[in-house]
Amino acid sequence: MDSTQFNQQILSLSDKLFRFAKSMLQNGDAAQDAVQDLNLKLWEKRKMLDQVENVPAFAMKSMRNLCLDVLRKNKDEVELPAEVEYNEPNPHLQIERTDMVKQVKDLIDGLPDLQRTIIRMRDVEGMEISEIAFVTSLTENAVTVNLSRARQRIREKILFEQNRTEKNIWKS
Repeated sequence: MDSTQFNQQILSLSDKLFRFAKSMLQNGDAAQDAVQDLNLKLWEKRKMLDQVENVPAFAMKSMRNLCLDVLRKNKDEVELPAEVEYNEPNPHLQIERTDMVKQVKDLIDGLPDLQRTIIRMRDVEGMEISEIAFVTSLTENAVTVNLSRARQRIREKILFEQNRTEKNIWKS
């Protein structure tokens, strides 16, 4: 693979790799470092990339592995950005939406590693099931099942919290 092909196939994925790394590492600086590290590693092995059938999926899988390595090294919890801004005139709706986004992020973070990774890849990054299967070394059926279970778990926890809140309101 020459430098032009590398630019077209690898460097063009930088934004997608960054978003994926940021969703896993929950830190923009660490995600940027991870993208740079991966680009350097892939550049050093660019001669072997001609043998790779699906270069974008290979790059995503490599980023996943790199992020997992970083997370293993840094067992410390990284804070999530809790604030989301909306252009709503009603401040109550704005606060409610911000709270819901934080709740969903917390619920996703509470999922088992595999389900968390799959739901982020599919729902945040918009990756196809086949790409996720390649990156995670699972079958497409296993990816679909894990994605369904993750979404179901989040749905159940949100409904449980809503019911609990409604019952507390009626008791007051």
